[in-house]
Amino acid sequence: DGQRRIDFVLVYEDESKKMTHKRSDRKKQKRKRQVYESNLINNGLQLEATRSVLDERLIFVKVHAPWEVLCTYAEVMHIKLPLQHNDLKTRDSAFNWFSRLFRVDENIIKPEQEFFTAPFQKEHLSNFYIQDKDTFFNPATRSRIVHFILSRVEYATKNNVKKFGINKLLDTGIYKAAFPLHDSSFRHLSTDPNCPSERYLLYREWAHPKNIFKLQPLDFIRKYYGEKIGIYFAWLGFYTNMLTVAAVVGVGCFLYGCLTKDNCTWSQEVCDPNIGGRIIMCPQCDKVCTYWNLSITCESSKKLCIFDSFGTLVFAVFMGIWVTFFLEFWKRRQAELEYEWDTVEYLEQEEQVRPEYEARCTHVVKNEITQQEEHVPYTACGKCVRMTFCTSAIFFWILLIIASVVGIIVYRLSVFLVFSAKLSQHISGTETLRKYLTPQTATSVTASLISLVIIMILNVIYEKVAIMITDFELPRTQTDYENSLTTKMFLFQFVNYYSSCFYIAFFKGRFVGHPGNPVYWLGKYRNEECDPGGCLLELTTQLAIIVGGKAIWNNIQEVLLPLVKNLIGRRSAAARSEKVVPRWEHDYHLQPIGKLGLFYEYLEMVIQFGFVTLFVASFPLAPLLALINNMLEIRLDAWKLTTQFRRMVPQKAQDIGAWQPILQGIAILAVATNAMIIAFTSDMIPRLVYYWSFSVPPYGSHSSHTMKGYINSTLSVFNISDFKNASKPFSPLLRSQTTCRYRDLRYPPGHQQQYEHNIYYWHVIAAKLAFIIVMEHVIYFVKFIISYAIPDVSQKTKSKVKREKYLTQKLLHENNLKGVKKNLGEVASKIIKGAESTFRAKAE
Repeated sequence: DGQRRIDFVLVYEDESKKMTHKRSDRKKQKRKRQVYESNLINNGLQLEATRSVLDERLIFVKVHAPWEVLCTYAEVMHIKLPLQHNDLKTRDSAFNWFSRLFRVDENIIKPEQEFFTAPFQKEHLSNFYIQDKDTFFNPATRSRIVHFILSRVEYATKNNVKKFGINKLLDTGIYKAAFPLHDSSFRHLSTDPNCPSERYLLYREWAHPKNIFKLQPLDFIRKYYGEKIGIYFAWLGFYTNMLTVAAVVGVGCFLYGCLTKDNCTWSQEVCDPNIGGRIIMCPQCDKVCTYWNLSITCESSKKLCIFDSFGTLVFAVFMGIWVTFFLEFWKRRQAELEYEWDTVEYLEQEEQVRPEYEARCTHVVKNEITQQEEHVPYTACGKCVRMTFCTSAIFFWILLIIASVVGIIVYRLSVFLVFSAKLSQHISGTETLRKYLTPQTATSVTASLISLVIIMILNVIYEKVAIMITDFELPRTQTDYENSLTTKMFLFQFVNYYSSCFYIAFFKGRFVGHPGNPVYWLGKYRNEECDPGGCLLELTTQLAIIVGGKAIWNNIQEVLLPLVKNLIGRRSAAARSEKVVPRWEHDYHLQPIGKLGLFYEYLEMVIQFGFVTLFVASFPLAPLLALINNMLEIRLDAWKLTTQFRRMVPQKAQDIGAWQPILQGIAILAVATNAMIIAFTSDMIPRLVYYWSFSVPPYGSHSSHTMKGYINSTLSVFNISDFKNASKPFSPLLRSQTTCRYRDLRYPPGHQQQYEHNIYYWHVIAAKLAFIIVMEHVIYFVKFIISYAIPDVSQKTKSKVKREKYLTQKLLHENNLKGVKKNLGEVASKIIKGAESTFRAKAE
């Protein structure tokens, strides 16, 4: 009638025109649907069915919730609604003038008015701030109330078990879709003057790429999509803003490395023809590898000076403190949003049982609390069997991921032989190319690219595996399901993404032995060594390829898949009809958001957070890449929601859920990993030990502390006559040369303890362990002080909460008490008057 608002739309296929099911099945489906719709009407909802313009088989049922129904269920759901305007004075921040430059124009999207709120009660209707009944419940609240009703209305009873809920009807195919409507097109304003065209405004002022440097209109997002969507974009925006500081410091450390690389003494020694040019290195593989000159690693040593500098240590300490500030300030911001969005004392109703769980309820047990019989899908023994199977499956697939990493390692070991034997022959005439394309570099880059491809393939496989395991586990509610899936998926992704980085950072080049007694993998493959400058540059390469490749792939996937699906749907629909298509039909042809909603968005960002924090000591540009990616990610996610997906059912959410403890766990682990990267992966500690102890007497020959001679001191000597037959190279060394050098700290041949670790090695090990202990304890202590000093809830938010409780007490409870007293007073006066008239009659 053009008057009543469409709060929800149900879509089903006309049973009389279905050709895929038996006639008896079609009748059963029709009967269930009719019972369900009849019960919806009995619950006060108003329905109107309309046949599709494009497809005669489809029927759209428009659902409207009248005022009385909204009031009734708002009280049942404890929805908080406005009492009066917020009368607390707020002081503008000192940076308010600056942030105003990046805010959305207030003339286009007006700021939401601040109210004190209270759980709705029909009997105190007059105490609530109601200007217009049509706008008192915003669209998101209306849709949430209707979905609450849709999820709890019965449609059948079988074996004394009631079947209810729209989710079950969607799963069985009785309904094809159920969704709230977008209020307008995202391309232009609505022709209806009463329509606020919020979707259009969100697209224009939020999702459009031109707004990439603007702040998000979070209150407007929450108003349109609900708190669960709002809290995700609030967290993502806050994380991105905090990354700005980390990116600036990271770029500063990178530039510091670039500016000081020419003063890097040890790199100059590698490139010096009289030092590095005369050092002959031992072959790095058996037989086919040749002796090589240290100076060919000149270019990689210059690059390593950029990342392996004092700035790296400063940045690692800074990031350990930054992540604490991020988590603590996010808690404060989250507390503010909880108050502003009325989720501080949000009373979550007993969550509806998942239809999949309900369908398996065949066993009868007695509830310990209610002492009543209830149906469950498995006995206690059956639950143990399921948990054991699921745990075993998780460990099996994690081991499979580790096996894929071992496969990459075997590839590195075998292909290094090929590159060592063939590469120098094919590029011998191009000296410039030989500087950059060393066997180590070629192996590292190709292995990183293959690792990226395998990670992406395994992601797809393990996503399905995690869902299968969780489905078999059969969690009772959707929240239980999401928490269980979150744990499994993050565990899989953590091992999948980070295992190769952990291998390069902490295992590669650690257990190689020496040329006379090398260590072998699987009894066949000789363990690979690091460059003379260490494995830090290779870790940096691995991170750059995985972080960059993952970001590009995910963004292309997020944009193209829904876009192509919608284009195909629109073209096929347009080919069938040239008629004017109504809004509900437009929305039906958009993509459904999926049962897991924002799960994958959170997962993507948390994995990125791990890369930014866990290995940042080796790649200070990681925060910058993450910042650029997130600025695009916010707009891409907004673009998807406003243009490519149906409107989500608004849901309440107090916080980011199970992701918060995961972030805190990563933050704690990051301190340890960065300390170990600086200690074991970079050469900072050996250089410091040499500078302060081994460059001067009694161990060194220089008169003052210096880095001169560092390269010579870190390369041990090996007598080529000590090669075993299995590893002796085919190509002989010059007759005058009887020794070669290798990266380790061991005694030379002829020494009483030849090829055993020397005193320099034990000094370095002691310094590394001391550094890790000191750095970890200092950063953890600072983290503790920061956590203690920054309260989780600001004083301003505490004042607002107290003021709201006071007003609720005064307006609702005290007014109610006055009414009771007044009524009691009237009753008492009537009793007294009655008594007086009785006594008068007796006296007369």
